[in-house]
Parts: sequence; structure tokens; C-alpha cells
Amino acid sequence: MRKTPKPLTEDEILKYEIAEELGLADKVQKEGWKSLSAKDTGRIGGLMTKRKREKKK
Repeated sequence: MRKTPKPLTEDEILKYEIAEELGLADKVQKEGWKSLSAKDTGRIGGLMTKRKREKKK
């Protein structure tokens, strides 16, 4: 029996969009988020924070 995937949150969607922009989406899909370096993870987190801040304005 297959589990139905739960819908992605706004944060998860944003995270995937940024990973794609940075050219990391293929790596994430193949190997998962844990395969990213701390530097790449930090870049994604920083960009997420920046965009959320801009969205609030």
C-alpha cells in the first residue's frame, strides 16, 4: 500500500525553488537534502530568509 505524499508547505516550495536556482535541485532529488554541504545549506537558508523579509514588506 502506497502512502499519499503530503502537500508541500510554503517554506518547502521556496526551498526547492532556491535549490533549483542554485543548480542544486538534481542533487537534492537524487541524494536528498543531507547531501548538500553546509555552505550550500546556508546559502539556501539565507536566501529563504531574505525573500520572506521582502515578501512581508
